[in-house]
Amino acid sequence: MTKYARDEFDRVPETSARQGVHRAVAESRHRRRLVPILAVGVAALAIGLVAFLFMPKPGFTSAGDTLAVSAEQSGSSAAASPAPTASSEAPASQTASETPSAPAAPSATPSAVAAIDKTQPVAVFNGTTTAGLANRVGSTVSTAGWTLGTLGNWGGVPQQRSVIFYSGAAQKGNAEALGQLLGIPSVVDSAEFQQPLVVVLAPGFK
Repeated sequence: MTKYARDEFDRVPETSARQGVHRAVAESRHRRRLVPILAVGVAALAIGLVAFLFMPKPGFTSAGDTLAVSAEQSGSSAAASPAPTASSEAPASQTASETPSAPAAPSATPSAVAAIDKTQPVAVFNGTTTAGLANRVGSTVSTAGWTLGTLGNWGGVPQQRSVIFYSGAAQKGNAEALGQLLGIPSVVDSAEFQQPLVVVLAPGFK
């Protein structure tokens, strides 16, 4: 309990509404300041929305526009660049590679002809009943440049057709050359004779 007596200031009505004058004044001032700020913000938001929706966006182009620009650029570059002209002269390397090499000149003497050795003696035997046939064929052989060997009548197994026997593979070319000269296509390699080339004339030889 206080020692002082109560006065009029100590009486506070219980139903009276408490109000602060300084609070009302401060709130009204804050509202006045916020109104222009809000108005500016709303206006800026509206302008940004309009610009986003209706103004062209830099840096973004549609696929169709890109293709159109590429086509126009390629067309203009093709029109600007001159058409390539065919060169009348081929590069040196290409000319050298494409030039066909001259065919080798054929040998004047075939290998078979070069292998013929007419110094080998040729024996001629008559296996027919025609007298003097071995001598006549021997004359043909010697006239062709061959060395003539033994001439006589055939005493071996009767032959059904004329044949030229040769001794060893080295004499095969000589036997074929004699066959062309005499018209005897049959040549046989045989080691039964002591001579390199033996001509046996069979019945019917002309």
